[in-house]
Amino acid sequence: MFRTALRNVLAHKARLLMTVLAVMLGVAFVSGTLVFTNTISEAFQKSSAKGFDQVDVAVTAESQEDEGDRIGRTTELTQALLDRSAEVPGAGSAIGVVRGFTAIADKDGKLVGGGFQSQGGNYWGDKDPRYTLKEGTAPRGPGQIALDSETARRAGYEVGDTVRLSVDGPVLSPEITGIFTTDDGNVAAGGSLTLFDTATAQQLFGRTGTYDEIDVKAAAGTSQTALKAALDKALPKDLVETTTGEQLAEYQAEMISASTSGLRQGLLVFAGIALFVGTFIIANTFTMLVAQRTKELALLRAVGASRRQVTRSVLIEAFVVGTAAGVTGLVAGVGIGAGMRSLMGGLGATVPDGPLVVSPGTVATALVVGVVITMLAAWLPGRRAAKIAPVAAMSSVHATASAKSLVLRNTIGALLSAAGIAVVLAATTMSGSDGQAPMGLGAVLLVIGVFVLTPLLSRPLIAAASPVLRIFGVSGKLARQNAVRNPRRTAATASALMVGLTLITGMTVMAGSLQKSIDKMASTAIKADYVVSMANGNELSPDVEKKLRVTDGVTVTSPLRNAPARIDGRTEYVTGVTGSAIGELTDLTLDDGSFAVGGTKVVVDDDTAASHGWKAGSDFTAAYEDGKKQRLTVAGVYQGNEMIQGIILDNTALAPHQDDPTDMQIMVKTSGGASDATKDRLEKALGANPAIKVQSKQDLSDEIAQMFTLMLNMLYGLLAMAVIVAVLGVINTLAMSVFERSQEIGMLRAIGLDRRAVKRMVRLESLVIALFGGVLGIGLGGFFGWAAGELIGTSMPTYELVLPWARMAVFLALAAAVGVLAALWPARRAARLNVLAAIKSE
Repeated sequence: MFRTALRNVLAHKARLLMTVLAVMLGVAFVSGTLVFTNTISEAFQKSSAKGFDQVDVAVTAESQEDEGDRIGRTTELTQALLDRSAEVPGAGSAIGVVRGFTAIADKDGKLVGGGFQSQGGNYWGDKDPRYTLKEGTAPRGPGQIALDSETARRAGYEVGDTVRLSVDGPVLSPEITGIFTTDDGNVAAGGSLTLFDTATAQQLFGRTGTYDEIDVKAAAGTSQTALKAALDKALPKDLVETTTGEQLAEYQAEMISASTSGLRQGLLVFAGIALFVGTFIIANTFTMLVAQRTKELALLRAVGASRRQVTRSVLIEAFVVGTAAGVTGLVAGVGIGAGMRSLMGGLGATVPDGPLVVSPGTVATALVVGVVITMLAAWLPGRRAAKIAPVAAMSSVHATASAKSLVLRNTIGALLSAAGIAVVLAATTMSGSDGQAPMGLGAVLLVIGVFVLTPLLSRPLIAAASPVLRIFGVSGKLARQNAVRNPRRTAATASALMVGLTLITGMTVMAGSLQKSIDKMASTAIKADYVVSMANGNELSPDVEKKLRVTDGVTVTSPLRNAPARIDGRTEYVTGVTGSAIGELTDLTLDDGSFAVGGTKVVVDDDTAASHGWKAGSDFTAAYEDGKKQRLTVAGVYQGNEMIQGIILDNTALAPHQDDPTDMQIMVKTSGGASDATKDRLEKALGANPAIKVQSKQDLSDEIAQMFTLMLNMLYGLLAMAVIVAVLGVINTLAMSVFERSQEIGMLRAIGLDRRAVKRMVRLESLVIALFGGVLGIGLGGFFGWAAGELIGTSMPTYELVLPWARMAVFLALAAAVGVLAALWPARRAARLNVLAAIKSE
């Protein structure tokens, strides 16, 4: 039986190649998705990585805990602490570390590295062990910097060039005196690192005479644990904290894992979808393959083979096919993963640099999908074929499953679908994250239920196309009959396309609705023409607001300053504004009282008011950073949103309690309104500073929606693979269907159906099946988009459902295009069959 199985595999080369192709597609889809997800995930992880080769023990400032109405302060790491650290027994050397945001512009004036990835630091002495100078010399004085080699290469800078950069104040134009290499993962991921001499770095980053961290290197023969113990003994325990390099590496790994867990989970969902779609294609192929060999298997039974041997021969064939397809599919998947990363970059998404990652898990998964799933997919049809009596099989008296034989399947599908709909609807009544898990569970149940029901659904939906198909005469009638003749095959063929379109439609509905809601939020909450902020989200110097205030065309400005305050025994952040101007710059909906900000009068958002039990007229005491207290009165309660929320008070009340006031944002209203010319004038007034963003309301809306756009682009890219797989899967299914119906096609040709009509019949059958899958996918996607929107709407009052009819029409047209393209080769093959040879075929 083993030799028979192998000979059977090699005897039908065309059938073998089509089967291998089907399995390879499923494997390539899964492995390609895993390669892509692992590559992106690892690139983001490495972007947060930092080497600890030069750190045996790190000394950091200890934050004092809040006590009563007193807000804890952070200890400053002074030069005295650095000197003491370097002198402890077992210490070889100590380096004072200063770091902060540094925006560096390329030769076109654009920000290099992008926002938070643009970092600055200090070069220690004449030779810093953390950085290896590749060219030039160490920076000395405020007019010199050293730049990492990757940024220099990307921006085209060399030693001796002058660059434009900014920290949080005016634009500086230092000279590059050195180019260095670094193991900083942020740089490897596409960020930038600019180094100043220590004194300049301290002055620029507001650390005059102090450090962010002290890195101590152990002397020869001293362990990290021993050095830490010595430092703990020598340094004040209540002011500083010591951590070994090994502990830092462990903490970093945990933090990176936690910060990227959401990304990994989201990408793994796509990998699961890939496995889902790939399994459909493989199972469908083997169901057809075994159906075509029913007589052959019956003959083996007639000459003495047992049911177990027949089933085993099918499994051996599946193992051979799965192994070959698994290996080739893995290779194809690596190519798909690389192509996906390039596609992401082409769509404008920020993808960190990094190598292509082919993990052992990806290899194992590819082989499992190729071999195990192929064998599982072959087992059920093989077992079903082995159970057919030899005489019945050889005389073709066994019939294709009818609607009555599908009662059990339809019952199970109906129960799963009903349960899925019920769970999804229940999830829409929940709030926030509480409804996410039930929503996911309901979606999975409903998709599986619809998949199980597709054979039943295929008959009425395809029958609905009968009036259109009648236009094409006999070819149209035969196409409809062929599509409903084997409902299981039709369902499995359409399901891969259905799953892909369900996801893409659902995400498009959500993205469009969220964009509309964010636009609405920005237009209703903000009357300011522009909001000015730092590119990395850090604080702005108060000088920025002073410059904007005297710029031509600017009528009203207000800085937004955040500061901690102890209120009712807990720390809350209050926002300081220009009380007389804030009413002209915002348009917040009031629930209670009046929007009056000035003196000791404040306004609070509805959530904060509810948590404290406040209403208009309520009084409370706020204790500031300097330890002083102030009695404040709630003048009004407004509806908060993602842009404006919290306690808002006048800066004249807040400023006396701040040692070094800084602004988070600045709202600006101009006489001419928002325009390119006005924006250009504001940017020039700030010195074309690469560190500062000047954004209109539309810019703000686009920035908030950027993550949704990124996820949607990723989904489009991943599902582009699903569409390709669906096209090839339909081609494969139709080709095998033509092979199965060779005798029937020969008879049709013999009684007068010409080649053009045969081609039309196969094309129409493919088109009907593809549109069937498209209608199901778009319908399910629209339902899921609505349900997810209902869940989001519980925490976003401005959420508004938007059904993108134009895009949905494009998706349906795409499904039709899939059907037409998939039928080209099978239709040509059917039309070219030799009439006599086809009639004689078995």
